[in-house]
Amino acid sequence: MAAKSATSSRRAVAAESFKTAADCIGAVEHGMSLFAVTRGQFSMIDAVLHVLDQVGPARLSIWTWAIAEYELEQFTRLQNDGRITDGLLVIDHSARNRNMPIIAKWQEKYGAKQVRYVHNHAKIATIETDDFRVLLRGSMNLNFNPRFEQLDVTEGGPDFDLVKEIEAELPWLPNDCSHADVRKASRTDDAFDQQTLDLFAGVKTWAK
Repeated sequence: MAAKSATSSRRAVAAESFKTAADCIGAVEHGMSLFAVTRGQFSMIDAVLHVLDQVGPARLSIWTWAIAEYELEQFTRLQNDGRITDGLLVIDHSARNRNMPIIAKWQEKYGAKQVRYVHNHAKIATIETDDFRVLLRGSMNLNFNPRFEQLDVTEGGPDFDLVKEIEAELPWLPNDCSHADVRKASRTDDAFDQQTLDLFAGVKTWAK
């Protein structure tokens, strides 16, 4: 496996992008660090697929809150990409209410224990080969959205290591796990007091 990239040697780039993920990210290089602002013209999945174009078959993890109906085609496209040698899905437990069929397809393809149910709103992806350790994170969801979005892409470094450490610590929970199990797995109690957590104990609803 390639040596971990030193943060001090990063090739830092900032870009405003109006074009494709390929145009925005460009060649994936060791030690790269890109910050980009887009108009939402490409999605997190587009960014992931471009990185796979660059590095070849890889192990993938992807973090998301839920999968909206208009994102299903893109998510299915990701699952069907033959270059993903192993896949881990980190998803908010509430997604079980409407995303169970596609979660089940992920489990069928990558393994029954390749889903982690947590309290999650992070948009993160890791792509790992024997030579590259790429971390993508930003505001963008799984499909394009014509609004300002931001994206960071780095190769190697402590940020990648931190995400992989957290993933390794997340316990596997069955599909019928309880809210208490998810809360324990997410370790939200370590960051908030009980009085604050009680404010979020009910089912979250969103205004239309």
